[in-house]
Amino acid sequence: MKEMKERNWTEVLTTLPSFLWLLLFFVVPTLIVFCIAFHAPSADGGFASGITLETWNAVVRTPYKEIVWRTIWISAATTMLCVLLSLPCAYAIARMTVKWRAIIAGLIMLPFWTSFIVRVFAWRTLLNPEGFLQRFLMAVGIVPDGATLNYNSGAILIVSVYSFLPFAIMPIYTAAEKFDFSLMEAARDLGARSFYAFCRIFLPGVKRGVISAVLMVFIPAIGSYVIPDLVGGRDSELIGNKIYQRPFPDRNLPHASALAAITGFSVLLPLACVAWWMKMQDEREERRLAAATARKLSGGAA
Repeated sequence: MKEMKERNWTEVLTTLPSFLWLLLFFVVPTLIVFCIAFHAPSADGGFASGITLETWNAVVRTPYKEIVWRTIWISAATTMLCVLLSLPCAYAIARMTVKWRAIIAGLIMLPFWTSFIVRVFAWRTLLNPEGFLQRFLMAVGIVPDGATLNYNSGAILIVSVYSFLPFAIMPIYTAAEKFDFSLMEAARDLGARSFYAFCRIFLPGVKRGVISAVLMVFIPAIGSYVIPDLVGGRDSELIGNKIYQRPFPDRNLPHASALAAITGFSVLLPLACVAWWMKMQDEREERRLAAATARKLSGGAA
């Protein structure tokens, strides 16, 4: 009993710094932002005293339908493409030797050694109408004359996939590194095709890594504003651009807080659904293992 209490206190003390960090720098700021949305804007760019629903009524009346839809489909497409590209990449890295795993993983994380804004601005230069890439694509006939690679939703999607791809590769690779690849060989020995074994054995084995990759890509993608601001243009704004515009050019902090609160809840809802689904899956797996153990015990007793 004493050892159990000591172990519990050790766990509490170990998790306390992380808990306090999340409380101070995530929960408290989120609550402050949410509370500001219930105030009216002031002339100095802050918020006035007194509780009001004026800001929420203004958000509802503002036509954000097109921007919200663009934000959702670009974020979802970015997430899907990143996961689809990361799965074969993580699979290949996990099958390498330990030396090459470290080298390839280091090369994947190498772009993070430079500033995020510098990398996005480099893509803006690369996609420029007078740049080498557009001239080459026009020369080979892929892009028609007069077309623009920059300042559209396609440019946002390309740069978003480039920027967030490492966030998808690393969690899937971490899960694949622990995967027992002898199961794949056994499946092929039993007549399964490689692609079938990949889908029915490898993918379920790295399921948690895939879920982590989806969350780590979708959450920053849905709130992105630097990428659409530099390569998207005014006709390709996302909700993150509106959140940026409201407190600075428009000097309307409560409106920005309301938009940020709506965006936050739209992210927390899928997170809660994923957490509930994973809990149900774990409980179902525990019941299956308990039933299998009971059958073995009853068979042995007989």
